[in-house]
Formats: sequence, structure tokens, C-alpha cells
Amino acid sequence: MPATISHRIGGKPWEGVPERSGEVFDPATGTVSGLVGFAGPSEVDEAVSAAAQAFPAWRDASLAARMSVLFRFRELLAARRGELAAIVTAEHGKVLDDAAGEVQRALEAVEFACGVPSALKGGFSENVSSTVDTYQIKQPLGVVCVISPFNFPAMVPLWFVPNAIACGNTVVLKPSEKDPSAANFIADLWAEAGLPDGVLNVVHGDKVAVDALLSHDEVRAVSFVGSTPIARYVYETGTGHGKRVQALGGAKNHMLVLPDADLDLAADAAVSAGFGSAGERCMAVSVVVAVDPVGDELVGKITDRMAGVRVGDGRREGSQMGPLVTRAHRERVASYVDAGVTAGARLAVDGRGSTVDGEPDGFWLGPTLFDHVRPEMSVYTDEIFGPVLSVVRAPSYPDALSLINSNPYGNGTAIFTNDGGAARRFTHEVEVGMVGVNVPIPVPVGYYSFGGWKSSLFGDTHAYGPDGIHFFTRAKVVTSRWLDPSHGGVNLGFPRNE
Repeated sequence: MPATISHRIGGKPWEGVPERSGEVFDPATGTVSGLVGFAGPSEVDEAVSAAAQAFPAWRDASLAARMSVLFRFRELLAARRGELAAIVTAEHGKVLDDAAGEVQRALEAVEFACGVPSALKGGFSENVSSTVDTYQIKQPLGVVCVISPFNFPAMVPLWFVPNAIACGNTVVLKPSEKDPSAANFIADLWAEAGLPDGVLNVVHGDKVAVDALLSHDEVRAVSFVGSTPIARYVYETGTGHGKRVQALGGAKNHMLVLPDADLDLAADAAVSAGFGSAGERCMAVSVVVAVDPVGDELVGKITDRMAGVRVGDGRREGSQMGPLVTRAHRERVASYVDAGVTAGARLAVDGRGSTVDGEPDGFWLGPTLFDHVRPEMSVYTDEIFGPVLSVVRAPSYPDALSLINSNPYGNGTAIFTNDGGAARRFTHEVEVGMVGVNVPIPVPVGYYSFGGWKSSLFGDTHAYGPDGIHFFTRAKVVTSRWLDPSHGGVNLGFPRNE
């Protein structure tokens, strides 16, 4: 019997009967592993109300009290990281090593939030006018919501939730309905760490729940990660209802390989960055731009390495790439392989018939490589979000740079070269939010911030790190004058010289 996955509202599992529900799959077997109840407007209102009721006390809790909960949560997460990684693998499909890496990056974000008191310090100016002082303080917003994607069901919620809570906000988390159990596990750890009831609530569901959150009067801010069309919708709808919104969208990340690059290093990077987590990550490399004359040699090295990628159940030892998250998504990604062939790209490696170490009904698609891809082809223009890597040939560095900068996305990019001057020029000229130099997936560490440019980000604040503190607080400037008791409480209006 499939497990029932319910909301967490007001510190306990929700015990109502949902009007609608969805199936959760084990992607490696194709079987239904759970049924998740979908929240309607009433369940969302219940969760937001619980968060609103918890806000005054949590806002007024001392920083020491908040940090005590944060540090306990960090220790629990570290101690039980293996359990969380196993939950991620069971519902998302990524191999255990990838899932463990996801939890480790989540821990980094939590550790940054443990140091929030230093980031909440304001400023003070004495005597801006005679006997007048001015200072600034940072205060929480109130109820905030986090809408997170399926591809990182543990890491992305923890990009936002710890900072929001540490700053004194209360949270409603709406995870992806495709792999919802990680969010419940995380909520249970927060409760075990001593987080008061109602400070973190979890509601599951689809667009109905999202729309209810975006329009709810008590929700002050929205953090979202997902595809660009949905990110634009979330941003426009949320801001239309007067909310602060950060909506991280899709990507088409390019890896530029110059003729002087170490091609073995570049080929290793292309395979790991293109096919890790089955390509289901917004920082995956999906396009390799090979500057003449290295294209043929580089494609040969990538092809050789792809032959050694072992596709299989993420729980089985030796598996390096798991299945895609759902059957529908697998079919969508496979349709791009058909489209690339029809458009005339050379299919160097066809992953549709890969041998896998797993059940035949799993949502399998092996690593796929296209060469001689042209910019007008759908395999280049669209965010495929799967294990499909395209190689585009460029005659020169200026041509390659122009190709990257003309792309509507601007999330991440990388350059592979041994020329420091070329790398510096590229980082200066490229119109992308995150850049790697001989690093294929330049995801910032937890004390910097994550975010792209152009159609990869809606809003002006990046995720986690210093930008995360800025997003979850608002500034208040106080200008004060105190009467001088040595003059009988009368303000003399001029400086005293004695």
C-alpha cells in the first residue's frame, strides 16, 4: 500500500482528507511509492494562519534563542544526512552520491544562517544634528513562502528556510509534488530542534496551492525556483499582489573550451556537469562551445568517457546516473533527441537504448551527445533538463562570446583555458550571473549568493548568502532626540560646551 504523504501545519501532521491527491513514483522501478494530498485554498489558509499566529512570538524571540534552534537543527541534519539522502534518491532518482552532495550543500546554507546575528547588525550615527542620533535596524517581514522544485528537494528549501527563520520570519513551504517527502523530513528535524509550532509549515500540492499562496493577504514574500515560464508567472502574480518576490528561472549553461585548454580536464568536466543528476539541475552544462580547431578531439574525448558512465538504480553500488523523475519527463526529454536528429545535428551518442542496472519499467534515458548543433535547433534553444549535451563549434573566441551573450538565459557558464588573460576577459565580458574558470558548475558557496541574469532570474535579489538576509528583512531607520536631564528636561537646541 503506498504511503500517505500529508501536510505539516502548526507543528503536527495535517489529519484532514484532501479533495485531490497525486501519485509519487519510485523512478528506478516505475512503481507508485506514495500518495500526496494536494492542498486547496482552505488548507493553504490554515497553514498561513498558523504561521501568522506564530510570527509575533518568533519575531520577538532573542537572537540567542533563534540561534540555539539553528545550531540544533544543523547538528540533527548532519547526523541524519544519510536518511535524507536516501529519501531524495527514492523519490527523485539521483544516485546516492549525488543526493549526499545535495545534502552537504544544504548544510553549508544552514551553517551560514547560524551566523545571521552578525549579518543583522545595523548602523549608528551619533549627533547627525544637535543631540539627534540616527540608526538603522533590520526587521523580519512576517509570513513568507518558499516554492521549491523537484530537482533538489532537500537543498533548495534549505537555501531559503534557514535564513528566513533566523531573521525572525515564519514560513510556509510548498515543495514539488513529485518528490515531497524530503520536505516533511526536514520539517520534522526542525521540530525536533525545538522550533516552535507554526514557525515552519509544509503544504503539498500543485498550481492551486501556488496560486493561493501568491494571492494570500498574509504572505509578505515569495521565494521560487523552477522553469522560466513559471518563474515569470510567479513574479508577475506575486508582485501584482504586493509581495516581495525572488523567482529563479531556467538556464542554458554554456561551457566554452578554448584551443589552449587541457582537453582531458574539459572532457571530464563536460561529462560530470552534463550528466550528473541526469542533467536535472539548473546549473548543468547543456552546451559545450568548442573553439576551432579542438572540436573533433574534444568530442572524441567526451564520447570515450560517456561509454563508462554506468546508468542504474541510484541505490545500487556503482551507479553513476539514475533515472529521470517521471515517465512524462523522460518522454519529453527523449522527444528532443528525435527533434535534434530531424534538425540535422549529428547524434554522436544515443542514450535512448542504454543498458541500465535497474528495473525495466524505470524512467531511464542514458547520456546523449549531439555534435554540430546549430543555434536555431530546439536542442539548443530549449531548456531540456535531462542528460542531453550539445556541442556547438565556434571559429573564434569573439564568436563564442557572442553566442553565449545572445542567449536569453544567463544563469551559469564556464570557460576552460590555461590563459589567465583570456579567462579574465571572459569573466568581464560574459553576461551571466555565475562564472566558472576551469570549474564546470560554479555554484557559489553558502556565504556568497546564487542567481543568474536575464531570463534566469525575476526580481533583483539572489538566493541565500548575504542577498538572502537582505530578502528576508526590511530596514527601519530611527532618528531620535533625548531631552537633557541636566537642564530640567528642557532641550536647549544647541550643543553643550561644558
